[in-house]
Amino acid sequence: MLVACGAWLVGLGFYFIVLRPPLLPEDVRFLGTTIDSLRSSLPGLERWLSKVFTVMGGFMAGAGVLTVFIARTAIPFRMRGTGLVVAFTGVLTVALMSAANFVLQSDFKWILLGPPLLWFSALLSYMSGSKPVLPGQAVDGG
Repeated sequence: MLVACGAWLVGLGFYFIVLRPPLLPEDVRFLGTTIDSLRSSLPGLERWLSKVFTVMGGFMAGAGVLTVFIARTAIPFRMRGTGLVVAFTGVLTVALMSAANFVLQSDFKWILLGPPLLWFSALLSYMSGSKPVLPGQAVDGG
């Protein structure tokens, strides 16, 4: 489950870097203005936002790569502190993004509720698992 969350973050990062327009209709709606008004009063806004979203997308994708790495390395060995790291990472990435999209009344808020729920399920699954194993020891107990 956590690998899927990490892959989703990588994909979302790609979307923000390559595909996301600087302003979505919901952005303009939240600001209570029109796209034409924004363009005339802040002519460089869209160019600036595309750079901001490139940086943000890079951080999303990077967090996704690290999440996949943790899921494939630390989770199987149940390394000390892994549950706490997974919990904080989920709160700071997918849960915070989902909450912000609800505050913004995003058109995608219900879709964006899925990743934190999957992350929470992965965390619960991890926390209910067996005792830690040492690196180099077989995960199946053999």
